[in-house]
Amino acid sequence: MHHKNILLVAKTSRYIERMRELKHALDVSILPTTPETFSQAISSGHDFDLVVLDSNGLEQDTLNAVDSYVSDNGFIPTLVIQDESKLGSLHLPAQGRNDFITSTASEAEFEVRCALLLWPGEESAPADIATVDNMTINLATYQVYIDEKPVDLTLMEYSLLSFLATHPSRAYSRETLLHRVWGFEYCGGTRTVDVHIRRVRSKVGPQVASHIVTVRGVGYLFKI
Repeated sequence: MHHKNILLVAKTSRYIERMRELKHALDVSILPTTPETFSQAISSGHDFDLVVLDSNGLEQDTLNAVDSYVSDNGFIPTLVIQDESKLGSLHLPAQGRNDFITSTASEAEFEVRCALLLWPGEESAPADIATVDNMTINLATYQVYIDEKPVDLTLMEYSLLSFLATHPSRAYSRETLLHRVWGFEYCGGTRTVDVHIRRVRSKVGPQVASHIVTVRGVGYLFKI
């Protein structure tokens, strides 16, 4: 997979931190822009491989401008971020390879959806496979295998495990994990993190579970 450029179009800064994490996770450069600076960004001389469109608060004229830019430049793939409460008004470009994601989706899902649009046909590329001891995580297909046998995980259990495994050797607080895995708008308490950690440990077995370390007074860390 070679380096790619992403154009972020957003009125708010709610996904800026997500984009920083994406930059570290994938080989990409990101140019953030607002409705006011969009025309300047697209005339900067950069070629973009993906447009990430955060629809929150965007007016129709901005959506039309993005549509025109995407179609005039060979139908650039577009990933639309949509609030779940507004899915009924979801707008995707009529042509090209496009996808959407809800604003509360996990960081792992966001990374995978961007990667699939940036590198089509490479769903099983090495970057989409994470291996730790006898565990293999396929980030493109959301599947986890222990000793080549599939593990039955819920979506949130998978998201929590894949996030920790792909961000090793760093302790994350329960609050941070709620934001990164469950989404910025999740209203539940931090106890749900402990419950899901316990379930993940029991399902992946002792060898992999030993990598998921409880950091007293902080949260959890995936030890390599």
